[in-house]
Amino acid sequence: MGVPAAHLHLPAPLPAARFAAAPDLAAAVAAWMEHLKAERRASAHTIAAYGRDLAAFLDFLREHLGGLPDVAALASLTPRDLRAFLARRAAEKAAKTSQARGLSVIRSFFRFLDRRGIAANPALAIVKGPRLPRSVPKPLSVPDAAATIDTAAINAADIAAREPWIAARDAAVLTLLYGCGLRLSEVLGLTRRTAPLPGTAMIAITGKGRKQRVVPLLPAVTEAVAAYLAACPYVLPPDGPLFVGARGGPLHPRLVQGLMQLLRASLGLPETATPHALRHSFATHLLAAGADLRAIQELLGHASLSTTQRYTAVDAARLMATYEAAHPRARG
Repeated sequence: MGVPAAHLHLPAPLPAARFAAAPDLAAAVAAWMEHLKAERRASAHTIAAYGRDLAAFLDFLREHLGGLPDVAALASLTPRDLRAFLARRAAEKAAKTSQARGLSVIRSFFRFLDRRGIAANPALAIVKGPRLPRSVPKPLSVPDAAATIDTAAINAADIAAREPWIAARDAAVLTLLYGCGLRLSEVLGLTRRTAPLPGTAMIAITGKGRKQRVVPLLPAVTEAVAAYLAACPYVLPPDGPLFVGARGGPLHPRLVQGLMQLLRASLGLPETATPHALRHSFATHLLAAGADLRAIQELLGHASLSTTQRYTAVDAARLMATYEAAHPRARG
């Protein structure tokens, strides 16, 4: 059952022109929006996007239920009602990603209502969102991956020309991404104590979900890290970050992303050439060279083989492109 708005101590309702809702539900929506802003620290852009998705749902309910929805109506919705909303969005040719986002926003709003004791509805736990297409990784070619690391090592960024040790650091970071297939967070999570140095054959990595894996080290990787440490002007504590910024603090991931942006412009690489693309390149190039898919899964730290299998689509696309470019009948 819904609770009268007068007993909820909620903010005043938002304008009816924006949300098709009865006064008690409009007050709950206002409280949720304030929660997103003040407690969740969501950006104005995010709050506006959430508001649009919720408004679309409430507009649907007004038509579907034959009147302005109130708190009690939301508490009484059935899985069939929610599936009808998803069907409407599909009929409107909304992208599956938009449908999934809208359902996620509705879930967020209902969780808020439940936590505040305003309304509860178990129907959302039953309804599944649309099946989203798996994105295909976008790796660099072998020459482009090598050029990316080489260019970083010869002072691609202006700042590196003034601080040569930064070029060594950048080259070491990119070499770890491509040479070991690490995530950027995993590279920046390394400490001075765990630095992969010459003579070290393997490195233990703690990835997502605190899951640990062991990754072999190429000489090129350990040599790049050793060159960085030899040039670094700071004394790095054993348990402090291995990679530091210009002032000695932890290296921020945005600086690595900015480096890749500079390299994209310098080398004419596509917009998809991000730090994570080097990890994709690691996996794709291993697969193209004949590496076992399960071995690649272990190296990447994927919990499911299905995640690793995305790289087979990339390799198949590469083979098809090669075939179409080389086969006489395809060229004809």
